[in-house]
Amino acid sequence: MNDVNSRSPARTGSSIAYFSMEICLDQSLPTYSGGLGVLAGDTLRSAADLKLPIVGVTLLHRKGYFRQHIDEQGNQSEGPVEWKPEALLREVPGRATIAIEGREVHVRAWQFTIRGVTGHDVPVLLLDTALPENSEYDRALTDYLYGGDAQYRLCQEIVLGIGGAQLLRATGFAGAETRFHMNEGHSALLSLTLLEWQLDGRKPFELKDDDVEAVRRQCIFTTHTPVPAGHDRFPADLVKRVAGDECFQLLEAAKVLENGGLNMTHLALRLSRFVNGVAMKHREVSLAMFPGFPIDSITNGVHAATWTSPAFQQLLDRRIPEWRTDNNYLRYAVGIPLPEIRAAHTEAKKDFIAEVARRTGRELDANVFTLGFARRATPYKRADLMFTDTERLAQVSEKVGPMQIVFGGKAHPHDGGGKDLIRRIHRAAEELKGRINVVYLENYEMAIAAKMVAGVDLWVNNPMKPLEASGTSGMKAALNGVPSLSVLDGWWIEGHVEGVTGWSIGSSESEGDQSKDAQDLYLKLERIILPLFYGLPFAYTEVMRHAIALNGSFFNTQRMVEQYVRNAYFPSDVQNHTASPAIAGSVV
Repeated sequence: MNDVNSRSPARTGSSIAYFSMEICLDQSLPTYSGGLGVLAGDTLRSAADLKLPIVGVTLLHRKGYFRQHIDEQGNQSEGPVEWKPEALLREVPGRATIAIEGREVHVRAWQFTIRGVTGHDVPVLLLDTALPENSEYDRALTDYLYGGDAQYRLCQEIVLGIGGAQLLRATGFAGAETRFHMNEGHSALLSLTLLEWQLDGRKPFELKDDDVEAVRRQCIFTTHTPVPAGHDRFPADLVKRVAGDECFQLLEAAKVLENGGLNMTHLALRLSRFVNGVAMKHREVSLAMFPGFPIDSITNGVHAATWTSPAFQQLLDRRIPEWRTDNNYLRYAVGIPLPEIRAAHTEAKKDFIAEVARRTGRELDANVFTLGFARRATPYKRADLMFTDTERLAQVSEKVGPMQIVFGGKAHPHDGGGKDLIRRIHRAAEELKGRINVVYLENYEMAIAAKMVAGVDLWVNNPMKPLEASGTSGMKAALNGVPSLSVLDGWWIEGHVEGVTGWSIGSSESEGDQSKDAQDLYLKLERIILPLFYGLPFAYTEVMRHAIALNGSFFNTQRMVEQYVRNAYFPSDVQNHTASPAIAGSVV
């Protein structure tokens, strides 16, 4: 973990303020639930590597998302994650005061510092309302990630957006030229604070188009959700009661209310100069969901050094020492001798198998073909697709080559369908006992994820199309030479080269029929993947090598952040080739 108390960046006002409801910073900080938070953390790690003047803003989540327990029948139960912020973080001097239901709510921040590969520091502020001057209800607003009812969620988003913006100014972490990047719509209310600053004492009814345009020039918005139900909406009466009359009047003056309520995504869309989806396909889906809004595309990535296993780090350090500072050099992995790729993977696989045994008491076989599937447990991700016909799957394993399968992932406490999915996987595991070893890892988080993406032989992903906005777990696997077997959605449309970087489930034109996708999965395993793994091991290793060289070299957050700099943060500086202080010293 970074030494968060070692240095504090000079508060001259960061050029970019990056807001996200969750940020995965360290194994010891339960400040994330899944992909969105992991992406946010990887983004800031690469920003530190690139020496960007950026500050992260999120909530503290004193009781985390939740700690998952799964019993022998596959029933998930949840418990709080107890941790002590004061033991791991440094409190930032300065406070913000916001209004919630007419009450004054005081907000403080704790700082985590990310240190880049070149020694540059990026501060991350974790907002906290657990202060004695707040009411008991308000003290708990930063306790749980994605917890509570609509009112609790709206209160949290006020703390994040309005409280975060105010605290940045109060503590000197943001200045007049700061750009505000909203990672999803949870922080969209920060635009109200920017409008208030723009009004500079004028009343909401005095808001002009020029004021709105001035705020738009400061804002960047990344949307991640291709499902309408995934975008936060709050009824007008709730917004008015919780946020207050003045905020409501400002929303009305900015003409961002619609259909009797507030859609946080629409708010961010209307008050942002640059908007992007997180893959080329996701851009198409977003344009259809939000017609009339210009939406660009910047495909997600992962932080290469964080998600590359120790065995592969040592190999890359020896063969391509430049890879840490310039991920483009991973392209040269194409020249790494195949025996060295195999040796590094064997070491990573043994490490993962040992971790599985430590956590579960279950023994996996290092010589057996191992499939990995780990995502948030929710029905559209179809974790049980490979169990559509358990007898067929068992026959493939027995006739062509043995398989073992490892699952991981949490279901949201209120997602009954996700919990049923975990139970179905456990029932399938019982059906396959003695034929295919199936393990479900409980409490899937950063540490086990890093071992799993490196230690399996094939990464499986089969959501319903087109509901995978991007996906990043397969990118982490690719960095470790683990190819994907995935439906052609999200990032895999861009990263897939059949038989070269991995394999597809279905075609680009297929509609995602459950039965057809399952049959295609079985056929690929039976006729191509398992025969290659067991019959032509060095040919399989060639696919592994291409996964690193072709996918690892592109689907990383270093490339992604560079695209944000060029296209979103400082486009005029880059186009005019000026030496802006905002990007001076970066590799861009």
